Order: sequence, then structure tokens, then C-alpha cells
Amino acid sequence: MDTATKDLALQLLMEETEKVYKLINSQKEHLCFAACPAFEEVVDTQLYGLSRQIDYAVKLGVLDKNTGMRILSDLENSLNKMYNNYYEQNNNHPHSKGE
Repeated sequence: MDTATKDLALQLLMEETEKVYKLINSQKEHLCFAACPAFEEVVDTQLYGLSRQIDYAVKLGVLDKNTGMRILSDLENSLNKMYNNYYEQNNNHPHSKGE
């Protein structure tokens, strides 16, 4: 695989990664949707699809395995932070405690 093809493949992979980040970050602004099963399904599907793309890129030699694992780990950490913020807000809200 030539350098231009590798660069293009890596660019496309990074664009897909950015789409998932945007999806997660959009929910940080609308924490009420964080507990929505449809959102969870979409994020799970997007993360799974991206993990398959990363695996394929690693097999092609476009991306090294550690970088691919770091990308997925960073996305999962971002998602976990969003959920933690959601649950912290709901647990600190008087109506959520039945008061």
C-alpha cells in the first residue's frame, strides 16, 4: 500500500472517529438524553463499527494496534464521563431523590 493510500485511509478513519466524538459530545449538552436506550444503541453500534474499521486498518498496516486501542479507549472514556455527569446531575437534583 503506498503512502498516499495509507494517508487517505487514516484520514477516513479519523473522520469516523470524530463523528463518534461529536455524537457523544452532543449528548454532554443534552444530558437528559443520556439515559435514552436509543442513544445507547446508536453509540454502541457506532463504537462497534469503528472498532471493526480500526481492526481492519491495523491488519492493513495503516494504523498500529496501540494507536487503535488508544482511540477506542479515549472514546469509551469520553462516553463514561458523559454518563457520570448525567448521573451526578440527576442524583444532585432534588426531584430525583423523591423530595
